[in-house]
Amino acid sequence: MESSMFKPSSMDLIRAGLQDLDKARALFDQLKADDIPDERCAELLSALAHACDPDMALSNFVDIVNAMQSSQRDLEHVISDNDALKRLVTVLGVSDAMGKFMRFKPQLVEAAAVDNCNSHLFNHAQRRARLLKAVGADPDEPAMPVASKDLAEAATALRSSYRNQLAAIIAQDAVADDPTSIQPTISRELSDLADAALEGALAIARHETEGSEHVRFTIIGMGKLGAQELNYVSDVDLIYVVEPADKDVDHQTLIRVGTKMGTMLQRVCQSAIMGVAEQPLWQIDGGLRPEGKDGALVRVLSSHKNYYEQWAENWEFQALLKARPVAGDPDLGQAYMDMTRPFVWSASKRKNFVYDCQKMRKRVEDLIPAPLKDREIKLGRGGLRDVEFTVQMLQLVHGRTDESLRTSNTLDSLQHLSEGGYVSRKQAVRMSQDYRFERVMEHRQQIWSLKRTHLFPDLGRASVGGLEKKRDIDVDELNQNQELRRLARAFGLHPEELVDKYDDTRREVRHLHLDIYYRPMLPVNAQMENDQIVLSVEAAQERFESIGFGDPDAAIRHVQALTAGVGRAAKINRIILPAVLQWLGEGQNPDMGLLNWRKLEENFGTESGYLGFLRDSTSAAQRLCHILSNSRFLGDALNKSVESISWLGDDDNLQARTREALDVQTGSALERFGSNINEFATSMRAMRRHEIERIGLSWMSGVISDSDSLKAMTDVYDAIIDASLTWAVRHQIAEFGVETAPAGITVIAMGRYGGREVNFSSDADAILIYRPADDADDGQANAFAKKVVEDLRNILQGPTTLEPKIELDLDLRPEGKNGPLVRSYASCEEYYESWASTWERQALLRARYAAGDAELARDFLINIADPLRYPTTELIEAELQNIHKLKARMEAERLPRGVRRERHLKLGKGGLSDVEWTVQLMQLQHAGDIKDLRVNGTLEALDVLEAKKLISAIDAIQLRKAWTLCTAARNGSYLWSGRANQADILPDDIYSLGGIAVYLGYGAHRGQHFENDLLAVMRKCRDVCQRLFYGKTEGEAAAATTATASAATQQPQTAPRPRMHVIAPRLERNRRRAQR
Repeated sequence: MESSMFKPSSMDLIRAGLQDLDKARALFDQLKADDIPDERCAELLSALAHACDPDMALSNFVDIVNAMQSSQRDLEHVISDNDALKRLVTVLGVSDAMGKFMRFKPQLVEAAAVDNCNSHLFNHAQRRARLLKAVGADPDEPAMPVASKDLAEAATALRSSYRNQLAAIIAQDAVADDPTSIQPTISRELSDLADAALEGALAIARHETEGSEHVRFTIIGMGKLGAQELNYVSDVDLIYVVEPADKDVDHQTLIRVGTKMGTMLQRVCQSAIMGVAEQPLWQIDGGLRPEGKDGALVRVLSSHKNYYEQWAENWEFQALLKARPVAGDPDLGQAYMDMTRPFVWSASKRKNFVYDCQKMRKRVEDLIPAPLKDREIKLGRGGLRDVEFTVQMLQLVHGRTDESLRTSNTLDSLQHLSEGGYVSRKQAVRMSQDYRFERVMEHRQQIWSLKRTHLFPDLGRASVGGLEKKRDIDVDELNQNQELRRLARAFGLHPEELVDKYDDTRREVRHLHLDIYYRPMLPVNAQMENDQIVLSVEAAQERFESIGFGDPDAAIRHVQALTAGVGRAAKINRIILPAVLQWLGEGQNPDMGLLNWRKLEENFGTESGYLGFLRDSTSAAQRLCHILSNSRFLGDALNKSVESISWLGDDDNLQARTREALDVQTGSALERFGSNINEFATSMRAMRRHEIERIGLSWMSGVISDSDSLKAMTDVYDAIIDASLTWAVRHQIAEFGVETAPAGITVIAMGRYGGREVNFSSDADAILIYRPADDADDGQANAFAKKVVEDLRNILQGPTTLEPKIELDLDLRPEGKNGPLVRSYASCEEYYESWASTWERQALLRARYAAGDAELARDFLINIADPLRYPTTELIEAELQNIHKLKARMEAERLPRGVRRERHLKLGKGGLSDVEWTVQLMQLQHAGDIKDLRVNGTLEALDVLEAKKLISAIDAIQLRKAWTLCTAARNGSYLWSGRANQADILPDDIYSLGGIAVYLGYGAHRGQHFENDLLAVMRKCRDVCQRLFYGKTEGEAAAATTATASAATQQPQTAPRPRMHVIAPRLERNRRRAQR
């Protein structure tokens, strides 16, 4: 043969897209050495210009040529013309894995290059027939075809025939001028091929399973297979249904044989088999069957029905939307569909259906590792799941009444939604284009290695961003990224252009979700685009109801009022309400949230710029929706001070104010209102309300912790009480006509106030003490102190203002309610030395300086309180019994009538009182010796008790958990309902429980879960308190806890029958008390 004249220049190779020029020359030289004609080499070079990865395509082509020549095969026979060569090279450039398969399987080369049987044009029946013939089964048998070949031969034939057809489909996809336009066709062909493979695998399973002729077996495809939108490499979601073929087949035999058949068909598809060289096809996922992977592999039809009637969760009905019989007995498959369709199309009426589905979608997003969040084509934000979720939710909401929407394929369903007027034509076209583009990207990524992946190429540091923020892109680096370059060539784009298109698509999909699902709920007739959708009243009601609104009619009226007119507020509302409705729908009470939103607009919309602020600050708007739909108190508070909304845009503004900042404000009020008690009282109480609002907003937004919110509220009380006392002292100095105060007065904080544990609904427990000045007589000092206290109480809780009062509770003073409101230092000294009860010593454990004369407070705490609360001698038995009796009496007397004890967060079993009395008792016993225990806070003391090994770590955890949960629940209850008198009571209705649960980190509508968790914690805490406080043994405490749990489950109308394991401990306790 004469020396070849084909000698491509470097520019020729570069134009073809080759990067490793030296290797390319060497490979072309090798082809010429193998006697490949010049014209064929030139055609090859031309074809490489159309390949996604020309270098890999050339390398694989040379390997295939060498393999064919080694096996004495004629290349010209397989690749007979330029079209065949172009198809083959294009496939080699898009799939390295298929190229490597072709080295050893020349039939794949023929299937990709020529496809003599036109398998890429096969319909569903033809693909089924081809694969059934491959395993030796009769394609004309509609229900129970049986393979005639043994397992190894049949599995080999099935897998080989499958891959031949797969190669032809890849070629059809790869050579398409516009791969996005034929993407639905490719997915449908892949689904048909998978159906046929499952039919073939089932035929093999019948051949391999004894007794299979007595079993009717059908395979239900779920997910992408069921919707006929399968990927190249995807796990296949399946459900199996069996029924007896003969009347005399018993249920046990049916399930046993059916399980063997299901196991065998799965083995044929996904497992290595002795004697089978062909690789498995794909993994089968049975997780969508009833009870998931824990459930039986096969079930009869009635068992499926019972499960969906009684046990199925909401997401399972959404999954059933995609169900389709794909193989096996067609009549049984149709019976399954007839049984499940009513469940699917009534699912949106189930409790919390849409909310649960939304949470599941968000959960999927949250589970994506941070480095992959912006690379996930399938699951990420703006990805395929956003399109599928939007379409499915609209189908499930409106498909109950519109049968035209009852389809499973995403793009078909989107078209039907557009034709039915639920989506505009423009929106449907854009979403369809975006969906197909992302699917083609996903396909190209999978074809390359024939492995399951949904990730955009790794861009290094530029992998983060693209949705909310721009990527940090270096064009040179992108051009060096081989994976990105290959994917970009599939679309005829440069690498940086593909990245931009991907990010633009993600942003558009994310926005279209809001546009499609929420914007049609806005009646914007006057501003309609030509093809904009306006829902009918019935459709709008369904849409509002589906996202959680209990009164759709009222919601429609609110939205109409908010968007009507041509004013600025109406225009901004039309822009932001789609997102607002979504965020409100995620709350416990969307109706309350939308009503509060309307109140804000009516009160401030025309005068304030808050709407513009919310339009420009997504985080602030989302936080506001969370607050308005979950807090009656804060919703009302915001309607009194709209400026608070601006805090939501900046975490720094939500931080609790320091004591210094609070003192500056109270000092200013003292200067302005020094002669007017009404105005000063109004300013102080408004300040308290304003700070509750700030701290509540901060706590709900997750800016400050539970403990920080308690300390912040305590600082607010300290500052207000200190300023109020200062005002009262100044006022009485003027009233008495003296230059200096006849007495120094101090406020000693007690109770939770003393422990710096003030709730949003707390009163302020305190003791008031005075000491005459050096030049004043006792009578004048006493009269002065009484008048000051009178002013102080009027400021805080008197009828001087319409602002909510601040309760100053003085019941813990010496002699309790029978003693004077304010007492001299000398009188306190005498009283506590001679008459102090055990409970008063215990109460002093919380005593601390709060306001007024600091030196007087120091003397009281050091000289009077410390010797009593930190005794150096042990408590005697009588003192212990006194504490036990007092606690029991207090709980009995203070528990509100009609409230069950286990539902009271403070006085209930395992509530705050149990924890605090247990800790305080141990402080009385040990603080005399352990100075670290001389603290006021419950959790601080508990930490010390645990560190000093006075309480086990396990007990400390239970006490701490119960105290923290009950405290947070009290705060949550107050913010949810706005009713201070109900904050200590755990409500009975699940809806209100759900409102409180939101504050403890639960999702909306999770009241039952929260109640179960809280009561379980309180029961365990009660067990610990029984042992540590009452000194009961493990057995007695456990029996008491069991009694509490049992009683909690009893219906109030029916008295439980006596049970000795509950009564016996009580009898024993009564006997011991009688002996004492």
